[in-house]
Amino acid sequence: MSFKKLIEPLTDAINHKGFKEPLPLQKQILPNIKGGASLFVIAPEGSGKTTSIVISVIQKLKHAVEDAPRALIFVKDKQAALNLELEFNAFKRGTDLRVYCAYDEHSIDIQRDEIYEGTDIVIATPKRLNRLFYLNGINLNKLQICIVEDADFLFRNNNFAEATRTPESIGKCQYLVFADKFDARFKRWQNGFMYHAQVVKQ
Repeated sequence: MSFKKLIEPLTDAINHKGFKEPLPLQKQILPNIKGGASLFVIAPEGSGKTTSIVISVIQKLKHAVEDAPRALIFVKDKQAALNLELEFNAFKRGTDLRVYCAYDEHSIDIQRDEIYEGTDIVIATPKRLNRLFYLNGINLNKLQICIVEDADFLFRNNNFAEATRTPESIGKCQYLVFADKFDARFKRWQNGFMYHAQVVKQ
């Protein structure tokens, strides 16, 4: 898949950043993601995983059409959320897509009110996302794609259990898990909501 097959705002942003062609990992996974496949993507730092997340989500959603989020991305902490938000802001220029960060170091009441106003992409820590969900502070009925960035963090501080609760509460969805290495505990997801997922290793 070449960058030329993306929506115009994305190709403009990619050209502005000086990217000439996709990295080898991106050539491998972007067409599969666009086709709706669920994936475990196992690749080292610097292989283009984060950019693949941003491009794939913007390409899938294209523009704002709902008040409820259609993409959810789990990250390890506040700083990771803010860093990913910056990446989205750089690539989504020319679209009306809305990005919101939900993390523990912020008033949950304020977050609930701000999410209610409408967002397309939520970047969240698993613990805060679940608190919002069980307080009826976020509607996941429109969710199309659920992603874990740098999934190695899941195996610390009960994050794996927190992230597993979300798929148990939503309907059909595309799942993408990005990590430096494949952990045996992912097999629980393979046997459950990700049983059709492909494993791509670089």
